[in-house]
Parts: sequence; C-alpha cells; structure tokens
Amino acid sequence: MTLTDPTTSALPRKTHSARLRGSALPTPQLEHLHDGPAVHRQTRRLPIDTKGVVPVLDVTVPVYNDEVSLERNLRRLHGYLTDTFPHTFRITVADNASTDSTLRIAERLAREFPELVVVRFQASGRGNALRHVWESSPSPVLAYMESDLSTDLAALAPLLAPLISGHSDLAIGTRLARTSRVSRSPLRGFVSRSFNFLLRAVTGARFSDAQCGFKAIRADVAQRILPYTKDDGWFFDTELLVIAERCGLRVHEVPVDWTDNPDSGVDVVRTALADLRGMARLTRHLGRVPIAELRGELAVEAPARRGGLGRRLSQALAWTLAYAVVFLLARTVVDPLLANLVALGFTTWAVGLRRVGPHRAGFLTFFTTLLLSSGALILLPFITTPDRWLEGSAVVGASLAAHLLGYLAFRRTLAPDAT
Repeated sequence: MTLTDPTTSALPRKTHSARLRGSALPTPQLEHLHDGPAVHRQTRRLPIDTKGVVPVLDVTVPVYNDEVSLERNLRRLHGYLTDTFPHTFRITVADNASTDSTLRIAERLAREFPELVVVRFQASGRGNALRHVWESSPSPVLAYMESDLSTDLAALAPLLAPLISGHSDLAIGTRLARTSRVSRSPLRGFVSRSFNFLLRAVTGARFSDAQCGFKAIRADVAQRILPYTKDDGWFFDTELLVIAERCGLRVHEVPVDWTDNPDSGVDVVRTALADLRGMARLTRHLGRVPIAELRGELAVEAPARRGGLGRRLSQALAWTLAYAVVFLLARTVVDPLLANLVALGFTTWAVGLRRVGPHRAGFLTFFTTLLLSSGALILLPFITTPDRWLEGSAVVGASLAAHLLGYLAFRRTLAPDAT
C-alpha cells in the first residue's frame, strides 16, 4: 500500500504501525536534576517509553529514481534493524516523484516487510518529504538516512542512544571529526568543509557537519520546531539544526564511517549553490523565529553566547570574503564605485546586520565600510593604475578596518551577524 500526498498536507498513517495521535502537539516530558545542595537546577528529557504500541523508531529514506540500488539497500537496512535494534521500528520510504520503477520496487518490499511504509510525494524535495513524514509520524524517535547507505550503519546505535535516554534532543553523524573515516573525492571534501566553515562563521553554529545525511531527532522536539523550517530541499536539515541550536537544544555528534557513492546523482556544485542561497534565506528568516518562546516551551535555558575574539575574527573574514567575491564579479560589468555599492548592499542583504544596543553597531560597521572602501577606490587612480585585483584588495582592507573599528568601539560586534 502506498500513501500519496498530493498537496503536501499532513500524511495519513498505516494502521498496522501506529495509533492516531491527537491534533495537539506533544509536550516534551522533562525531569529536573539537582546538582549539589539545591544550588544548580536543570532539566532534561525523560527517557523514551520503549514499551508503547507505536514503533519506537521511524527511519525515513528519501528516494528519487533509485531503482538500481533501492531493493538491495532497503533489505540491508531492514535486516540490520531486525538483527541489532532492540525496539520496534518502522522504515518510511519517501518517494519524491520518481519517474522510474523506484515506487514499484518499494511497494513490493512493503508487501513483504510489515515494518516498511511507502509515501509518494507529487513534488520533489528532501526537505518537503522529511517535514511532512516527521510531522505525521507516531514514533517518538525520528531519523533519516540517504538511500545509498553511504554511512556505515554501525553508527546508528550511538546516534539513537542519547535520544532514547533523554540525554540529547538531536543527533547527527559527522564526517569531519578526527576519528571519522571518510572516502570521497577531493572536490566533495573541499566543498563540504568550505560550506561548514562559512555556516559556522555566519550563523555561529557549533555543530561540525551540517550536510551529512544521517540524523535523528526526538519527536516531541521536532513537532515544536518543524513548523519554523521553510526549505524544501537539501538545506532543510541545516536550517533545522541552526534553529535547534538557537533554542538551546542539545545536539549530539557521532563520528561516522562514510563512503562516497560514485553513482550518486547529486550535483555537488548545484547543491553547494543551493546551500549558499539557503544560508542567505536563513539569516533573514531567523529574526522571525520566536526563539525565546520556543526555548520556554522546550524548558531550555538560554545558552551562553560564544563571543570570543577568534569567533568574531572568523565572522569578519567570512563576511569580507563574500563581499570581495561579489565586488569582483560586479566589477566585470560596472565601474568600481558602483560595483562596491552593489557588493556591499548584496552582502549585507544576504547576511544581515545585527543591531546591537542603542548604538546599532552593525549599521555603523556598514557605513564605515562604505566610507573607507569608496575613499580607497577614489584615491587609487591618483596613486597607481589599479587593476581589479588591486581594487579588490582595497575593498578587503577597508572592510577589515571597518570591522576592527566596530569591535574596538563596542567590544561586542566585529562583523555583521545573523539573528
């Protein structure tokens, strides 16, 4: 049986694997910990009830035109969970409008394995599929992995254990830990590390690998923050993680063994560009997410802000790099002053300015950068015959000087920051 969701609304559920949940969102169950003689008090999630009638774990596998390897990998995943996972489980195959025989293969396996459910979406997009499957799932622990099973399944137990015990709210696999074992092309490795560095610099994220397709989340937490995710594609889980961290939720990282699939249909460059666009949207969208309200609902104290000079410097460098790249691109078609204005405006729009206190230090940094860079570009022709790279160097120097002045003036902001 296949469940079809033509309008991407809430999904129906298979009766053999779930009892229907009411319309009200679940309230996270908490217990209070007393550390010492009534001095420190904190909260954590209660352990998952593994004796209920619904599957403890729901693993979503998004698929699109995976007819070649789908049956082999689903049998492998089902066999692994049957042999090693000590609780009940369900595998949800989320078909993203495949045009080959993927759906037919998944339906046949669903008739063979009662733990397997197939959901077909008329619109493609990993984020769209995960959001709607997770919002409708009755299971208390939700996970997803890529259909090619690039991540060694031995990492599944340490991924799920902290969620079931109540220790953590989300868990992710990371290919960038020192103890991870990864086999992939240099291009993929470079793109992944560059994206994660830029993400940490722009948003202040503290997790190491946003893009690894091996993640899990407690359902009581997911139901609270999923409505605030907007991306329907590859950037969805990055957006979810950033919002979760801003809410003070605990993210557990598991080093994984990961092997690149040479037959993967993922376009690395196109995906990277889509992620950059997603990052720009996220920095603008975060200001509209009710972080304080969510933190109160989830009973999490405000996290301590990491604001050391090293992090401020990395923010300034990342922002300046983006500004310089846009300037050089714009300089190929317009004069230097107009290119500078376009680059500064676009970078500010994409990343956003953080308003700090009554002095609005972010805006001071913006106008100082504009003044210094424009002045440098005006003076350059009187000193030498500038080429584009020299103009770019002048823009970079002006930007870093403006950020340094902003930091010295307020000691709170070194770079325009996302909210």
